[in-house]
Amino acid sequence: MASVNAVPQARPVRFWDRLNIGTKRVIWAWAFLAVPIAFYAGIRFYPTFQAFWLSMTDWDLLSPPRFIGFANYQTMFADPVFWKVFNNTFLYLIIGTPVSLAISFLIAYYLDRVRFLHSFIRALYFLPFLTTAAAMGWVWRWFYQPVPIGVINGFLSTLGIAQQPFLRSVDQALISILIPAIWAGLGFQIIIFMAGLRAIPGTFYEAARIDGLGDWAILRKITVPLLKPTTVFLVVFSSIGFLRIFDQVYNMTSNDPGGPLNATKPLVLMIYQTAFSSYQMGYAAAQTVVLFTILLFVSLLQLYVLREKK
Repeated sequence: MASVNAVPQARPVRFWDRLNIGTKRVIWAWAFLAVPIAFYAGIRFYPTFQAFWLSMTDWDLLSPPRFIGFANYQTMFADPVFWKVFNNTFLYLIIGTPVSLAISFLIAYYLDRVRFLHSFIRALYFLPFLTTAAAMGWVWRWFYQPVPIGVINGFLSTLGIAQQPFLRSVDQALISILIPAIWAGLGFQIIIFMAGLRAIPGTFYEAARIDGLGDWAILRKITVPLLKPTTVFLVVFSSIGFLRIFDQVYNMTSNDPGGPLNATKPLVLMIYQTAFSSYQMGYAAAQTVVLFTILLFVSLLQLYVLREKK
């Protein structure tokens, strides 16, 4: 007769039960992130790798791509127009980024101390960032026109100063493009700098004043070092923006895109013209790869130089 009190068999321990809580959290996190990561890879990484392949081909949209190796790169590096455009792109970067950051920091630093109509003034600075780039470009183009249309030349004539060619000058055209480009981005940078300033604990400033430090010493030893994460973000963000500048150049020099003798043409505009005016898609892809490499190198270099030192 079988025993009534038979011992039940132990249930086998599943793999999931063997994991600790930390490992389970990591698995759940990756499970939720899998869909957005796959979507991002499909719309970002795949086109990037596709551009690398297209840069090795000769393609005009009408016939299948024909593999030609590095011929597009050889043609590009032997083209003096490319090196002119390359120089323009870096001029936008090395002039626009430090000037825009310096101006936006000064405005944010003193605006943070303003109490009367603070929100209204901050909104005024932010309005240019919300303005459509095409509309802003045409307005500034109107400003630069000769007398009696141009506002700036009209003001200069009242001071007895000769009219300036601005966008029609090889020497002045690039700076004339940079001024509205810097002005358009100030609002965003000011808001970010002000957020960084507000995040600094007030106890640091109180302790510094108790120790007898002046405003300049407080700025140099407390404010600027504690704003480093904010500054790093804005340096990288602003650098990418100036390296990819397009709207201002295209709309302010629409009669002659790129200005006189390509004086203002950036690499993005050259890519656009190569792809959609000349229909040299493979050559445009090679230029895109060069731009991607520049963006990656500049961003990594800035993050390395501005990294936190331990």
